[in-house]
Amino acid sequence: MSVALFTHPDMAEHAPGVGHPERPERLAAVLAALDDAGLSRDRRAATEAEVADLERVHPADYVARILGASPKTGLAQLDADTILSPGSVRAARLAAGAVVDAVKAASVGETTRAFAAVRPPGHHAEPDRAMGFCLFSSVAVAARVAQSLGMPKVAVVDFDVHHGNGTQAAFEADARLFFASIHQMPLYPGTGAPHETGVGNIVNAPVEPHAARESWRATFAGGLMPALDAFEPDLILISAGFDAHRRDPLAHQSLEAEDFAWATRAVLEVARRRCGGKVVSSLEGGYDLEGLGRSAAAHVRALGED
Repeated sequence: MSVALFTHPDMAEHAPGVGHPERPERLAAVLAALDDAGLSRDRRAATEAEVADLERVHPADYVARILGASPKTGLAQLDADTILSPGSVRAARLAAGAVVDAVKAASVGETTRAFAAVRPPGHHAEPDRAMGFCLFSSVAVAARVAQSLGMPKVAVVDFDVHHGNGTQAAFEADARLFFASIHQMPLYPGTGAPHETGVGNIVNAPVEPHAARESWRATFAGGLMPALDAFEPDLILISAGFDAHRRDPLAHQSLEAEDFAWATRAVLEVARRRCGGKVVSSLEGGYDLEGLGRSAAAHVRALGED
């Protein structure tokens, strides 16, 4: 099965400075790995997310503030981790737009599977707060768009090594949305404890630093997949962070590329049963270029399996 690839070269114009881990080379590494593996044949240019779609998650005053936040020259710092260059806001709108475009394509049957190769990531952006390299909560925005397109029950599975606090904050009061996260704890941003359950629609499954691959897989399969299946989603979105790879400098996990492929297949098993196999995935973290490229290719290859 072909996986539609949504991306845009202008996302490389988000340049938060020398030494920042969320650097333009990340996207280049992902796209090169997909090209080398023959996984980018159905490549589509992302469009910028509409303001009205961003406002499905973020208050209008927040959206307006971020849209005007890019400096004309140099860098502007929103917090200790989130730094803007002149191209950053367009990149963030393209990142959110790529996931929205993928959801729209899935909603009309143009594709069943899609991967948004994007940066900056989005899952730390809370409705009224940019943080953790993230400006807009891209996957949450796409989930709200999916609801508007006739897919009322949308699930997000987040296997980034950091908890997706922004997605959780956007979802936690709406029982039609479901968020399941496996993440290292303790680790930034400090959220994601098992007792954080929203209105019964949030499932957090933290793992300890240096957890064995087998332990991580058992937590993913037993802690997240039964709840995802029980939710009976109309669409599944994946926040695909690859920073639980053993090479990643920002965390302490032990995964290899094949573990992300395994997790992808577990999600697909539920998707085939519940929503006609429809899965849209979006890149989140992953900061070792070699581990990132290998993992993204393994994930997209698995995403395309029948």
